Amino acid sequence: MAGPDPRMIQLVMALRGGGISDAKTLGAIERTPRDLFVPQGFAEHAYDDRALPIDCGQTISQPHVVGHMTQALKLDDRCKVLEIGTGSGYQAAILARLARRVYTVERYRTLAREAEARFAALKLTNIVTRVGDGSLGWPEQAPFDRIIVTAAAPERPDGLLDQLKAGGLAVVPVDREGGGQTLYRYEKTANGVTETALFDVRFVPLVKGQARSL
Repeated sequence: MAGPDPRMIQLVMALRGGGISDAKTLGAIERTPRDLFVPQGFAEHAYDDRALPIDCGQTISQPHVVGHMTQALKLDDRCKVLEIGTGSGYQAAILARLARRVYTVERYRTLAREAEARFAALKLTNIVTRVGDGSLGWPEQAPFDRIIVTAAAPERPDGLLDQLKAGGLAVVPVDREGGGQTLYRYEKTANGVTETALFDVRFVPLVKGQARSL
C-alpha cells in the first residue's frame, strides 16, 4: 500500500504555515488529490501553491486561497452549501468532505460533466450539480447555511445573499472600484448583512447567463 504523497504533505505544511489553522479544513485538503482536478499537461504542478488553467478559459484556484475560503465558511456536517462556479470541482470536493450537502452551479456544461466524473471517482455522493446562471443562485434549494462564490462579483451580490439562512455565512470575491478584488465574508443577521474584508484575491469574473457552448 502506497504511503502519503510527499507533495501533499509539503503542501499541507505550507498551508498551515500560511495561516490555515483549522484542522478539518486541512484534513479535507489532504484527502482531496489535486492532481485529479488539473489538466494532464499541468500534472507536475498540481501541488504547487498556484492557480492553474483549466478548460473553457477558467482556472483552478491556488490551494491557499481554497483553504482560506473554506476555513472562513466555518463549516460543520449539518451545513447545506451553495457554490457558484464549479470549475474543475476541486473546491466542491473539499466542501463535500465538511458539509452535509453541496449544491454547485457551473455555466459551462463541459466543466460540469468533467467535475461530476471526478466526484464519482472520489465517491462523493453529497454533491448536486447544475448547469446554469450562477449569478441567480439556486432559488429552489434556498435557503442555504453557507454560500461560496469562486468568481469575482462586480458588486455585493445581494441576490445571492438573499438565499442565505439567518445566521448564515457567504464568502465572495468582489471587484474594487478602481481595480483589483477583495474577498469578503458576509453574515446574515436579524438586522441585515454584515461584511468583513478578508484579503485581496484574483478570480475570473462572475458572468451572468449560461454559456451557449462548451
